[in-house]
Amino acid sequence: MGDRSVAPSAPSAPELVVEADGGSQVMSPSRIYHVGRDPSSDIVLQDARVSWHHAVLRAVEDHWTLEDTGSTNGTYTEGHRIRSLEVHPGSVVRFGNPADGPAAVVTGVRPHPADRPSSVSHPSATGTFRQPTSVRPLPERTVRIGRSTDNDLIVDDLVVSRRHAELRALPGGGHEIVDLGSHNGTYLNGVRVQRGPLGPGDIVGIGHSAFCLVGDQLQEFVDTGEVSLDVQDLSVHVDEGRKTLLDDVTFPVGARSLLAVVGPSGAGKSTLLNALTGLRPADRGTVLYDGRDLYRDYAELRARIGLVPQDDILHAQLTVRRALRYAAELRFPGDTAKAERDARVEEVIAELGLQQRADLPIHSLSGGQRKRVSVALELLTKPSLLFLDEPTSGLDPGMDRSVMTMLRGLADDGRTVIVVTHSVLSLDVCDRLLVLAPGGRIAFYGPPGDSLEFFGFAQWPEAFEAFENDRDRDWAGHYRTSPEHRKYIAAATDQPRLGAVAPAPAAAEEPPKAQSWGSQLWTLMRRYVMALSADRTFLAIMIALPFLTGGMARLSAGTKFASADKANTVMLILCVGGVLTGAANAVRELVKERVIYRRERAVGLSRSAYVMSKVVVLGVITVVQAIVLSLVALAGVDTRAPGGQGVLMPPLVEMTLAEALLAFTSMMLGLVVSALVRREEVTMPLLVMITLVQVVFCGGMIELHNRLVLEQLAWLVPARWALAAMSSTIDVTHIPPEPGTPTPPPGAQSTDPLFEHAVGTWMLSMSMMVVLSVVLGLLVVRLLRRHEPAVMRK
Repeated sequence: MGDRSVAPSAPSAPELVVEADGGSQVMSPSRIYHVGRDPSSDIVLQDARVSWHHAVLRAVEDHWTLEDTGSTNGTYTEGHRIRSLEVHPGSVVRFGNPADGPAAVVTGVRPHPADRPSSVSHPSATGTFRQPTSVRPLPERTVRIGRSTDNDLIVDDLVVSRRHAELRALPGGGHEIVDLGSHNGTYLNGVRVQRGPLGPGDIVGIGHSAFCLVGDQLQEFVDTGEVSLDVQDLSVHVDEGRKTLLDDVTFPVGARSLLAVVGPSGAGKSTLLNALTGLRPADRGTVLYDGRDLYRDYAELRARIGLVPQDDILHAQLTVRRALRYAAELRFPGDTAKAERDARVEEVIAELGLQQRADLPIHSLSGGQRKRVSVALELLTKPSLLFLDEPTSGLDPGMDRSVMTMLRGLADDGRTVIVVTHSVLSLDVCDRLLVLAPGGRIAFYGPPGDSLEFFGFAQWPEAFEAFENDRDRDWAGHYRTSPEHRKYIAAATDQPRLGAVAPAPAAAEEPPKAQSWGSQLWTLMRRYVMALSADRTFLAIMIALPFLTGGMARLSAGTKFASADKANTVMLILCVGGVLTGAANAVRELVKERVIYRRERAVGLSRSAYVMSKVVVLGVITVVQAIVLSLVALAGVDTRAPGGQGVLMPPLVEMTLAEALLAFTSMMLGLVVSALVRREEVTMPLLVMITLVQVVFCGGMIELHNRLVLEQLAWLVPARWALAAMSSTIDVTHIPPEPGTPTPPPGAQSTDPLFEHAVGTWMLSMSMMVVLSVVLGLLVVRLLRRHEPAVMRK
């Protein structure tokens, strides 16, 4: 990997625009650039006369200097061999031969980043020096860019909208880029823009393509996946800096490489993964994605990063093909045709060898096959960087090997793959191994075959036992002084570095939403209905519960509410049934999808659309169940109030409405619990507690009126208002006793004003359940933020 180090001081030199070997690159004064035949150099010159490491270009105070590093055939300008040269616009430097050696031309400079207007942000580089994919003359008119074939510049990329952006020539000279309402955004120097002026060296990012103005040409660079990653001095601290999770972690990752990260528990593997993916940026340090600052350009580059968490990120009830199709709907622009999405899904299925299992439910697959499906989901958008967290966890040795071999193939096909793992069974298929010691320090980085010999052990268990038992040993210091460090890290990063401060505000921007809010809601609802309908256990419980609960209420009701006590018993059963129906439907639904939600949220899922999909689908199911419950319990029962009618409608209708609204509000309460808890196992005990609280505070077992504190707490209990609405409907306070029973003394029956048979009382109870539902819905949306990636918590 080429040197992308940060210079030891902050020069005031301008950024330099250099053209060489058919391409252009913007040089940042905060970095040092290597020129040579080495493919990992910043400027690669494929000419036999050029030395492997030929020259270095760096900023010195307010100017730039090119230094020959002892090349065999020399560096020349104006026919003279030089050792050092101050370069400026117009400088022409030849390498290897003064007449026809490959040349580098300084075509311009740009103001120092600190001197630019605050509204403009520029990347430090266009990336590792590469040949442009295409070159065309600068337009003298408007050029429309997009996926459709009727554009002037066609970008064959499904994440690009059909009509994405326009490059417009300005009347007074110059050009500007204008976004045409694209779904995934147009980026200028890493920042999403609607409109912006272009200057030499500015980078326009559209999907996987970058466009740059160089002289009188428009150059296109397509990210094909062969990207490098350069990790510089990453540090993460918690507890106000008292505890270190990562300590100056630095290493390079070459293109088409497979890197494994191992280490004992608490060594910072997950912290490193979050820092590399931008989900939780490091407190200090830099991550360079092919030479571009990932944190600063995160808004644009995150779409090129795939992340497969340890747990599956697909609904296990769905078939492989159907799950991937729903994922494609959410991730590709809304103007992508169904045939285009389906074709991409089939490509990924074939790439991962899932053709024979494409129509099987995911839960029926083996662990290794399920992991392939999770990887397939991430490959839909063709990420260049693929990260995996413990992909072989819980797999037998054969499946472990199969998954790692699959990752080896993905890297060979043109991706950079980084896998965090506890398993050491198949490290030999990796190109590099990073071993983290306790405290988040590098204990080893290099070829996996050299690692155990470096530590002096024959087996990995011995090495991990040593990490645990010998925590005072300076593992990182031993590695820093080793030949392996000089060969695999220092050779690529041989200049002092300055740690970067916290990432730029652009890193906290929400990802673009590939679909509109309504389209996301429709896709989520269809996927959720399909997942629920495939869950036979859920369907059986959903159908049986209202009949069982309604049947118990019917046994208590008889043919009429013969007394206030009998009516109260029936209404209590209805309240318990409504609470259980609603809360049981929802109490697990968010926590069991936590991993899926986190990943989809990171790639553009709308939080409110996700919650609304649950509310609509579960709400319909819950209301239908409540209606069935009420009809089974009350149909044919004389529920008329002593006056003969309900408050506004027939008593059966009013009580059914109250039951349905109670079940819906309890469902919203269940969603709150599901958004609040961190483990699915705790939801059932909480469901029991919710039911008991509602029974106690509904007002049917204890008198709540004029009981300070208890009465006010009961206002927050949905069953309190449901029982009040039902009691108001049948005028429970005036139901006469059964014939033959003693007349109750004055004051023995409830005098709760919420039980009054009046329009205002009934409407108040119903309205309070509506208000509680809205408040609980807003609380669900708020609580979900706690489980989102750090960069999403706005």
